[in-house]
Amino acid sequence: MDFKLNDKRAFVSGSTQGIGYAIAKGLAEEGADVVINGRRQDKVDAAVAKLKDETGGKVSGVAGDLGTAEGVDKVVAALGDVDILVNNAGIFEPKPVLEITDADWQRFFDVNVMSGIRLTRALLPAMLNKGWGRVIFISSESGQNIPAEMVHYGVTKTAQLALTRGFAESFPGSGVTVNAVLPGPTRSEGVVDFLKEMGGDGDTSAVEADFIKQGRPTSIIQRFAEPEEVANMVVYLCSEAASATTGAPVRVEGGLLRSIV
Repeated sequence: MDFKLNDKRAFVSGSTQGIGYAIAKGLAEEGADVVINGRRQDKVDAAVAKLKDETGGKVSGVAGDLGTAEGVDKVVAALGDVDILVNNAGIFEPKPVLEITDADWQRFFDVNVMSGIRLTRALLPAMLNKGWGRVIFISSESGQNIPAEMVHYGVTKTAQLALTRGFAESFPGSGVTVNAVLPGPTRSEGVVDFLKEMGGDGDTSAVEADFIKQGRPTSIIQRFAEPEEVANMVVYLCSEAASATTGAPVRVEGGLLRSIV
């Protein structure tokens, strides 16, 4: 299937590694002009070089801390207009709910929620003017199944679902679609580091299996997903083929959410 992305320009926030990098790679492989992002210039430069080598595509990068208004303004000024915006930048951290401070809550909302609001507010108007665009929020199954071990993370992911629907409904008939993708446990670099801290050392397979069994027992695939499996869905939603899908929470969580709606 031709996803018709050869003339599209895409920006993926938080994309120097993990799911974000996999999304950037998938879009580049489909012919899109991809701009990646991270907070540190050296990591952005390294990821750009790697992605160019892997895909042979047109890839560039812009560094900036999207957890601040100033950082978003800097990135937007350097970026210019895009056809596709993937709001992937995010943080997670297990913490007992009564120990989550005001500063923790604010930090999670600034990075996980406000970055997407600010980027969408800045970049969506050009899409509306063109009559075509794609906005994707990388939410999580945790947005519907709030994890007791990190309530603040779950709440921000629920907020992204509301933002998705709100932005989509605000511009009916515009040619711009807005969707959320809900990954489940995914074997990204950050998650692997977290699993190693839980006792996985070099081989995290036993820790992963125990996490699924104890923490996500309703998973149908009974394993962690690979970043590329999430990226495949995102690339499809960014394509012309997904033009009738908007305002939707799209699951890539291995079937662990048991509701049928």
